[in-house]
Amino acid sequence: MNDFARKAGTALSALLIAVSTAVACTGAPAQAGVERHQSWQAAWTAAPQRASSGFEANWSEEGFSGQSVRQVVRPAGDGSSARIRLSNAYGTSPVRVTGATIAYAGQGASVRPESVRRLTFGHAVSADIPAHGTLTSDPARLNVRAFQPLVVTLYFAGTTGPATFHAQAYATSYRAQGDHLADASASAFTQTTHSWYYLSGVDVAGGTRKGDAVVAFGDSITDGFGSTNDANGRYPDELAERLAATGRPRPVLNAGIGGNLLLNDSAWYGDRSSARFRRDVLDQPGVGTVVVLEGINDIGFSESDTPTFKPAPVVSTDELIAGYRRLIRDAHAKGIKVVGATLLPFKNSDHWGEHAASVSNAVNRWIRTSGEYDAVVDLDRALAAPGDPDMLNPAFDSGDHLHPNDLGYTTMARLIADRL
Repeated sequence: MNDFARKAGTALSALLIAVSTAVACTGAPAQAGVERHQSWQAAWTAAPQRASSGFEANWSEEGFSGQSVRQVVRPAGDGSSARIRLSNAYGTSPVRVTGATIAYAGQGASVRPESVRRLTFGHAVSADIPAHGTLTSDPARLNVRAFQPLVVTLYFAGTTGPATFHAQAYATSYRAQGDHLADASASAFTQTTHSWYYLSGVDVAGGTRKGDAVVAFGDSITDGFGSTNDANGRYPDELAERLAATGRPRPVLNAGIGGNLLLNDSAWYGDRSSARFRRDVLDQPGVGTVVVLEGINDIGFSESDTPTFKPAPVVSTDELIAGYRRLIRDAHAKGIKVVGATLLPFKNSDHWGEHAASVSNAVNRWIRTSGEYDAVVDLDRALAAPGDPDMLNPAFDSGDHLHPNDLGYTTMARLIADRL
């Protein structure tokens, strides 16, 4: 045998051994290979906030100790596998997640037992969410369907301290003493709240649609204030359903934070828009479009005596326009299209006043006519009361003259879907 043939035979033997080994390995290496080659699409998100007491009781300031927290989410995308993202963005020390599961939701805090999947992190059942950081699970084989609710359960054997959370979920979360990760029954989960804790995202892979998710970015009107708890009546929910019903299914991700400001940070209402835009929009996997509906709190907080609205500097039209332009520039730099939504009418609300009226009209005029957005949806005119363009139509008013009700959110979704 010549030297070339001998070397070729040796190489062929090594290749056969490598292939046999790869086929035999069905544990962690194979899972890692799957993870490397999957194309992830964000299917659900919640914008993280620092711990605070909020509008209603929540568990963020006390955190968790020897407890399981079970959270119900409704993804807006399909896939054959799923992973979760956890955020400790406002934690000053690592948080140990002792275990986590994902499953199909049953009634209340119950889950469908055959669907429970134990989640791992780097192939370990326990892991730390770094201080000011994030943690992403390994993929779990689970057929996810849009609008089919999922339940994520986290168990914290130790003490977490104050928890990074999303205050206004308009969905019920549940808490139990001890490790109830795999419980199908809801019996141990006797405590409830309307916030989400540490959970900031659910991604899917293996679905049919890639790179065209829509992020709804804004304040409480995007977050869903005034919608019915556990009814998924926020406008981003309604938008996803409408797009699917008209044969144009796209994941819609809700990146609203109640009370959020375009120009200023708030201990209660999250980082200013420009500071969180990358985290909550640009870095979400598979995003193609963002709908921006923000600025009414910058205009209106200075008109109110509400303590949580302070500090509330008086802002000008030019300052707000500069803020919008920064978001548009950052989105376009990543190839993401931007839909500008005009601010809704809010006369007679606690945000209303002479300065607020003047600035909101000027801002809406710029949104309509500047040509700087890729598209514009005129929510202001569409939701105005007959005979008074400054007032929210009573048919769409949740009661505070600022936030829409369920019908108002459905109307917003229809208008935005038409522009998309």
